Amino acid sequence: MWPKDVGIRALEVYFPAQYVEQKELEEYDGVSSGKYTIGLGQTRMGFCNDLEDINSLCLTVTHRLLERHDISPRDIGRLEVGTETILDKSKSVKSVLMQLFESCECTDIEGIDTTNACYGGTAALFNAIAWVESSYWDGRYALVVAADNAVYAAGSARPTGGAGAIAILVGPDAPLVFDRGLRANCMRHAYDFYKPDLRSEYPVVEGKVSIECYLSALDSCYQLYRDKVKKQRPDEDVTLASFDAILFHSPYCKLVQKSFARLAFIDFLNTPVPQISAKYDPVKKFHASKLEQTYFDRDIEKGFIELSKADFQQKTQPSLLLASQVGNMYTPSVYSGLVSFLISKPISELIGNKICVFSYGSGFCSSMYSITVAREGSGLTKIVDALSYVKKELAERHCVSPVEYTKILALREQNCHVVPYVPQSSTDNMFPGTYFLVKVDEKYRRSYKRT
Repeated sequence: MWPKDVGIRALEVYFPAQYVEQKELEEYDGVSSGKYTIGLGQTRMGFCNDLEDINSLCLTVTHRLLERHDISPRDIGRLEVGTETILDKSKSVKSVLMQLFESCECTDIEGIDTTNACYGGTAALFNAIAWVESSYWDGRYALVVAADNAVYAAGSARPTGGAGAIAILVGPDAPLVFDRGLRANCMRHAYDFYKPDLRSEYPVVEGKVSIECYLSALDSCYQLYRDKVKKQRPDEDVTLASFDAILFHSPYCKLVQKSFARLAFIDFLNTPVPQISAKYDPVKKFHASKLEQTYFDRDIEKGFIELSKADFQQKTQPSLLLASQVGNMYTPSVYSGLVSFLISKPISELIGNKICVFSYGSGFCSSMYSITVAREGSGLTKIVDALSYVKKELAERHCVSPVEYTKILALREQNCHVVPYVPQSSTDNMFPGTYFLVKVDEKYRRSYKRT
């Protein structure tokens, strides 16, 4: 017997308490006005100083979820971390998080770290769902933690950074229910974005290749998702109209808008010519296009961005609050979109919504699946009310100048593997309840405290 309505029971998001304005970064970098704010669609970028690392990000978001939702450590039976920010080639971040559970003598907790670029959090989430639906489930919750510090070397990619963490509580009778049996995947081999130098926090990025990989994965997942729905429900044709919200992994917000437009383009290609409505007159000439030859066709891109603008504003723009204000969190990115969407409208307008989710991680791994928002009384109000701090904390962050931001990144780069090390930044502006690095001793052992 399947547990009923397996899905998300609680959400917690954390982002650092400092940011840099993208508009100021444009001036500092000497690029054209609007290159980051309009061209990338980014407003602000959160980042970690030397007080925070992947362990502290995960400790903070996990402790806050347990605290805010009054979850006992004894209620957690599985804990898995999705991240691509690696501090140790052997010791998992999950093992560091066990500090929060051992004090209650809770050591019977399955799970470990899952790593593949921005996709690790989704893989961890799928594992959590599979555990709850398996013969090994013992009635306790699964907890998924996705976190990363996304930072780039100086240059054109640096404005697409960010940092943050998400904690997701998974169990039955959830208000956000994963649609069973509807999951489409696209997995291939590519060197679009990767981190081969273990001495550095910075990735190697092949920008154009990365975009092509992302869009090709989106194409494959959407077509396959449509096919799987068709097998389940032969009379149903999936289009953008099938969803109330569509969430994307967001390397930067402009790519998300282009991706939404691409799904509109695929819907257009899947429509027989006799059924094409008059609204498509400006783009009818593209109906014979081969999808794989259109990744960088500016005319098609512009045409379908314009045609899909109203739907994008309704179904996807509300999910980009955190992405535009914090930047690319990597593994938590698409789930920060879920948080943003849930706090964008009244509870009454969320009930019954169908949410499409597209997750992508370079290398590459990708999936598309869907979530149904359950009825009122399922705990939906509790989830949304518990996220009321998000907009307040975004507004309370400390603005750092591009000069200071660059110095902080240089400090991190300089001391990436230095031991012993004591952080130089101040804890004064940190949010209450934030874990921070106290020191790294001569044996590379890290210790933390909580504000």
